[in-house]
Amino acid sequence: MGIPEKIKAIQDQIHQTQLNKATEHHIGLLKAKIAKLKREQETVQSKKSGISSDGFDVKRSG
Repeated sequence: MGIPEKIKAIQDQIHQTQLNKATEHHIGLLKAKIAKLKREQETVQSKKSGISSDGFDVKRSG
């Protein structure tokens, strides 16, 4: 099960959960998991591209 499938499964679980005071904490945890998975997905995609984001250096003077 890849990252996009995990995100989709968690989103489905959020949509099925009824929002009330008792479930706010659970939904917050699920949203945190989605955010973590999206960050992981970004790092995987940036590693696959092979482009370094170092940019350029400016020589100091003065």
